[in-house]
Amino acid sequence: MTEHETLPMAKALNAGMRAAMERDEKVLMMGEDIGTLGGVFRITEHLKRDFGPNRVFDTPLAESGIIGTAIGLAMRGYRPVCEIQFDGFVYPGFDQITSQLAKFHARTQGDVSLPLVIRIPYGGHVGAIEHHMESPETYFAHTPGIRVVSPSTPNDAYWMIQQAIESDDPVVFLEPKSRYWPKGEVNLDEPSAPMVETRIARAGEHVTLIGFGAQTTMNLQAAQLAEDEGVSVEVLDLRSVSPIDWDPIFDSVRRTGRAVIAQEAPGNVSVGSELAATIAERCFYSLEAPVLRVSAYDVPFPPARLEKQYLPDVDRVLDAIDRTLDY
Repeated sequence: MTEHETLPMAKALNAGMRAAMERDEKVLMMGEDIGTLGGVFRITEHLKRDFGPNRVFDTPLAESGIIGTAIGLAMRGYRPVCEIQFDGFVYPGFDQITSQLAKFHARTQGDVSLPLVIRIPYGGHVGAIEHHMESPETYFAHTPGIRVVSPSTPNDAYWMIQQAIESDDPVVFLEPKSRYWPKGEVNLDEPSAPMVETRIARAGEHVTLIGFGAQTTMNLQAAQLAEDEGVSVEVLDLRSVSPIDWDPIFDSVRRTGRAVIAQEAPGNVSVGSELAATIAERCFYSLEAPVLRVSAYDVPFPPARLEKQYLPDVDRVLDAIDRTLDY
């Protein structure tokens, strides 16, 4: 009998990492305040208590040092999982990620793999201050040699963190912090899909609506409202930002003839840009309208009181759906 449990994403991530640590003693956890405190979001709560300080340990406030140390551990056969406390704190470690972590497998002509996971809480809708609400996924998706994934449900979080830890490739694991607390059903026995697979979150006929992470929830809300007006919207959840599983996207757009892409990040040179360009290239003769994008504005993330004006909301997504249907 399949075992299910209702968990928030935060608890699902904790359970997934716990399962990975129980299976493989080479799995380590490291980051700022992740040990005794359990992390600022309590994602690693009680892991130090249960697995000991040699496998779950606090680090100095030095992201470059965290990732550099993890690279060395991965070279020696460990599977380190680094927590970057907030999205805006990852940039001091950017050189280690792009210059060393992403290139080492190619540099050694495939002789050395670096099975390393970098967990990053990202995105908005939490009312935080500067450096605590950003969407840095494009920086990493642009860098060959790194996988970039983001779950949108507790079930995907539970399984994808385990799949990321088991991967022999480096993985930037983006956790939509606004989805940490809403609960969802988790199948504890069987994963719903491989880590790199686009998920059809809702079937539809008239428009394909694409997103990932927290944006998927908003896209589902928009699709429900559109249905009330007689518009059938198919919602796709990327799950993997790099590489992208393209076939389900092409299949959907060729059926609906219309595509809308929504993301929390700014639109300029973004994941949404790549999606729009590739869909236009590969599905040109099936399109009944231009591919439309809904994104944050091309300005730095504003103070919390302006967050709702900055980020895409359901109304902006619905407006894009209406505009694509007007063609």
